[in-house]
Amino acid sequence: MASPFLYFAGDRLSVAELSAARLDGDLVELGDAYIPADAVETRGLRAGSLRGTLGVTLAATHLSAAWIHGGVDEPPARHTVQRAVSRRVNHVLSRRIVYRDTNVALDDLLLIGGVWVTTPERTLVDLARVNDDLHACAARQMSERFPGLRAESIAWLKRSGVLPHKRPALAFLQGLGERESAMTT
Repeated sequence: MASPFLYFAGDRLSVAELSAARLDGDLVELGDAYIPADAVETRGLRAGSLRGTLGVTLAATHLSAAWIHGGVDEPPARHTVQRAVSRRVNHVLSRRIVYRDTNVALDDLLLIGGVWVTTPERTLVDLARVNDDLHACAARQMSERFPGLRAESIAWLKRSGVLPHKRPALAFLQGLGERESAMTT
């Protein structure tokens, strides 16, 4: 069931009504939707705001999943998605998303706000597997915000099978632990 706190353009209110409510300060933008200005921003609302983009066949991954889980503060400019179903998805696509055609195992997904999102462990692993500063920064933030997640992600990575960029990701995550211990001493 959709959240009563999420307003999508053309759903219950027209684009003009949503714009007016935003200008009046009654609503604020959240992902692809609007929420009441006094509503608490939860991961359910963040995930639900992407319902129109993700549907039932796509899962939020990488930076998108990190934003939904609260690991980063701002949503990415382009949402990263993967298949949440085993069959290939023939349609997709929009300039607003980065689509990866491999499907995510059901064990690595959570249903949040009516959409599929990678688990926090899988999200941190995915962030660590991308070799750029933006993803590395997001991985550091997520690791700092959720104590114990780094260790769970390392365990997930060690028990996973063949995976692209597995060794560098493992080294990166272990390096985060060394950095954390150096900061506390």
